[in-house]
Amino acid sequence: MENVKTFKYVDYLWDEEKAASFGDDQVALFLYRSNILGADLRITNYGGGNTSCKTIEKDPLTNEEVEVMWVKGSGGDIGTLTRKGIAGLYTERLRNLKNVYGGLADEDRMVGLFDHCIFDLESKAPSIDTPLHGLLPFKHIDHLHPDALIAVAAAKDSEAVTKEIWGDTMGWVPWQRPGFDLGLQLEKCLADNPGIRGIVLGSHGLFTWGDTSYESYMNSLEVIEMASEFIAKKIAENGQVFGGQKVESLPADERKNKAAQIMPLLRGLASSENRMVGHFTDSDVVLEFINSNDLERLAPMGTSCPDHFLRTKIQPLVLTLDKNEDLSDSKAILGKLNPLFEQYRNEYKEYYETCKHPNSPAMRDPNPVIIIYPGVGMFSFSKDKQTTRVANEFYVNAINVMRGAEAITSYTSLPRQEAFDIEYWLLEEAKLQRMPKEKPLSRKIAIVTGAGGGIGQAIADKMVQEGAVVVFTDLNKEAAESVTAKYSKDQAIAVQCDVTSEEGVTEAFKQTILAFGGVDILVHSAGLAISKSLEDTTLKDWDLLENVLVKGQFLIAKIGTEIMKKQNLGGDIVNIASKNGLVAGPNNVAYGTAKAAQQHMTRLLAAELAADKIRVNVVNPDGVIVGSKIWEGSWAEGRAKANGITVEELPAFYAKRNLLNEIILPEDIANGVFACVAILDKSTGNIINVDGGMANAFPR
Repeated sequence: MENVKTFKYVDYLWDEEKAASFGDDQVALFLYRSNILGADLRITNYGGGNTSCKTIEKDPLTNEEVEVMWVKGSGGDIGTLTRKGIAGLYTERLRNLKNVYGGLADEDRMVGLFDHCIFDLESKAPSIDTPLHGLLPFKHIDHLHPDALIAVAAAKDSEAVTKEIWGDTMGWVPWQRPGFDLGLQLEKCLADNPGIRGIVLGSHGLFTWGDTSYESYMNSLEVIEMASEFIAKKIAENGQVFGGQKVESLPADERKNKAAQIMPLLRGLASSENRMVGHFTDSDVVLEFINSNDLERLAPMGTSCPDHFLRTKIQPLVLTLDKNEDLSDSKAILGKLNPLFEQYRNEYKEYYETCKHPNSPAMRDPNPVIIIYPGVGMFSFSKDKQTTRVANEFYVNAINVMRGAEAITSYTSLPRQEAFDIEYWLLEEAKLQRMPKEKPLSRKIAIVTGAGGGIGQAIADKMVQEGAVVVFTDLNKEAAESVTAKYSKDQAIAVQCDVTSEEGVTEAFKQTILAFGGVDILVHSAGLAISKSLEDTTLKDWDLLENVLVKGQFLIAKIGTEIMKKQNLGGDIVNIASKNGLVAGPNNVAYGTAKAAQQHMTRLLAAELAADKIRVNVVNPDGVIVGSKIWEGSWAEGRAKANGITVEELPAFYAKRNLLNEIILPEDIANGVFACVAILDKSTGNIINVDGGMANAFPR
């Protein structure tokens, strides 16, 4: 194949000008190559694969020139790899470990010995794949998991297929768990086949290389392109994939509606041991597979590549519901879903008991990660949005692998014991144990009204900071989008919502479900203030306050608790009221009445929803002038007039009148909400005043 820059099945992303800016810095070029390879999910998955380069450095102890290998460290992602994420090792020391290697039973000990080969003292912990790079002689090496290559690797008669595609230019080694011995097998394959451009790893992936970073990059793309072309030709010859279509997809809008209806139920069942966050996709690739005749045969076989099933579990749960199933009766649908989940959990427990070793880690959560609903789409559930999204992406990669392998010959998966030995590898368990402790609101999904600025934004920001995934809603969509711009879509999204509209609130919750799977925390912070005497208060003023503050709170609670009850995970509702709901003051009849209604509705809901473990509380701000949108306009003028002072004197006035003489900020209200949802877990029906201490507002 000619060394061209136009590819049909992969993206050529090499920017010569940018590459030139790195000069002769081979490590910088290696990082650049890694990032652009990782940018194409057809080439490798998030966190999957690894890359390396070798340079000549001066040994700080001897002043002699030595070869150093720079390689992606443990737990990194090549698409976002930086200098902090790589390990630098003496190549010779790493190769000398062959002298002490004791065979397959010695694999775990060898990982600890990698630390004795460290050159760069700021190195990331070396990964299990380090010797696979170190025992090969090439300056630049790419170990990737392209869908097309794994399809070749997972196809029946993979070795013969490899030869059919690349002739004598590619090596092939059978499946083996990553480790030192696999590095030895790669070394032997190269010795037996000098001059090859790469090696296919059975059921696993691809190794390619080059003398320069660019040559390695081009070699990788060319090899992947050749496999992709071969598969495309086979699919064209076959005329169909996955045995053809068995189920016709629902129209796109109906698929979204079905997903929004069922996701809270699925989330509740998938969270029987640990609360999970969800993701949904109904892409063409997914629908082709889940609607096919071969779904029932292929799905139970499980995935082949270790990087896939470590994140997706060995196989998905396939729902037996009809695509046109009436999902409105949650109890009836749970009656159909419960047995499916129970069967899945029992099969997973059987898999664990059958394959476990005396020193295996304890069985992990037996619930499915990937759930398939033919005609509708595919769901995933994991500990946070990024993890569940990535799991979903990995299963899409697995679908592409099955598609390609079936087109070539037929798909083969790893034996269950081999899969178990990867999933419950002691080194994998150690990696899990090293992960940072989860934040207080991790695994929680929050929706905050009025989050486009002021108190609502501070609350929503606090939720994100403490680990929740958050939906910032506001009547002004641009304002909501502006304050979420600093977050990734895995942390927060912006949704326009008119809290006075049942349709608007329903749509906001639908978007929340489709983004994250359900909801755990409802915070009604949307509001406005009107300060007028009875004489000056118009019916329009009255209706506006009642609609936004009281009707909005009612709608958020009514629609939100329907979702919470489907999940059966409990939940929290926190309503932002005001000191003015407790204190009778001048020029405040409409606002104070609406705030009092919010407070009493909270008590009523706390009593009604306690049986469902849904806690309902109030946070009462007062005098939040700095950063609050309420004070931008007539409300400030009205309160200044009522207190006989100027608008400019308001901050000092409000700070002096509370017992603690403190200025109250939006962040203080956010802390009050956080206390309700994360600390006071046995409290409901309470009013928490965040006002610096106002004796006339003490609730008791």
